[in-house]
Amino acid sequence: MAESAPAVRPVGGAGSGPLPRGARGIGTAVRSALQRGQLLGWAGAAMSVLPVLAVVVVLVVLLIEALPAIGYNGLHFLVGSGWNTGNSYANPVTTGGVTHPLGASYGAVPLVVGTLATSAIALIIAVPVSIGAALVIVERLPRRLSSLVGLFLELLAGIPSVVIGLWGALTFGPWIAHHISPWIARNAPDVPVLSYLRGSTGYGEGLLTSGLVLAIMVIPIVAATTRDLIRQVPILPREGAIALGMSDSECARRVTLPWVGAGSVGAVVLGLGRALGETMAVAMVCGVALASVPSNLYDTMTTISATVVTQLDSAFQDGTGFEVRALAEAGLVLMVLTLAVNIFARMLVRRVSGTALPVGRGL
Repeated sequence: MAESAPAVRPVGGAGSGPLPRGARGIGTAVRSALQRGQLLGWAGAAMSVLPVLAVVVVLVVLLIEALPAIGYNGLHFLVGSGWNTGNSYANPVTTGGVTHPLGASYGAVPLVVGTLATSAIALIIAVPVSIGAALVIVERLPRRLSSLVGLFLELLAGIPSVVIGLWGALTFGPWIAHHISPWIARNAPDVPVLSYLRGSTGYGEGLLTSGLVLAIMVIPIVAATTRDLIRQVPILPREGAIALGMSDSECARRVTLPWVGAGSVGAVVLGLGRALGETMAVAMVCGVALASVPSNLYDTMTTISATVVTQLDSAFQDGTGFEVRALAEAGLVLMVLTLAVNIFARMLVRRVSGTALPVGRGL
């Protein structure tokens, strides 16, 4: 019989021997992890840490940048109302180891008041409108019309804020100043609280216009989320409530809305986060009054985010860099304020979601 041909060995012995013990161990561990799904679990755990890490990084960076301003401004930043960048032509001075322009002084009270006031106006208007729109879309409109209205609602949420701000500055704000604000100011009672609705109505820039613009931006977020929640309410509790003699409005008030209570609070929190942090639209319609709290509903004002975006360009011209650090301190205040609001809302959602089913309360 013919002898078999000798096996051809690879040049240099590549691939001729067994893998090293370490390589075999790594390969075996990876294959075992893939088979048991551990690798996917590790990746998910790593991704879940990223949001927390991002928040921590933002807070740390803001705190580091704002530390000199915090040391110089002290508590005056939280209780003062002036925003004076100082004399940029004089020689810088050093106070407590912090170099700053001569006469620089910063107070964030008007900024915080403007941020909270515009957000409150937006929510007061947007929440009932959004919930009412969601109920009408789900329970009243025909299916095709409901889909069409829902499509436009989602498109409204995607409009860039600068476009809404331009519309507010050129059209909506002047229309409010000429037709709505004078009527409110003329008919508001002259009593200590409601007198805030009286006074000069301005030219379309100010607190009322900013709040209304924010409401328009918040409505599609809250309405679209609430609409999806209402669609998930089981049909049997609603039919049972109607069979027991409830009207449609009573069924919506006692069954549907309590059933989606926790989700609705979450939707409102999403809208509030948009209102607190909105920048360009508010900066274009607020009037950017840095050092004064609005004296009436129509007075010019500013917010923290609008101040940062309008003052950042000039802040870079400060050779000492102190104005940038003051803006970082303002951003830190906004970050802490937003986190506090979200934590409070999370506690409220947990309390609402822990209650019993709403049908028992309604009946």
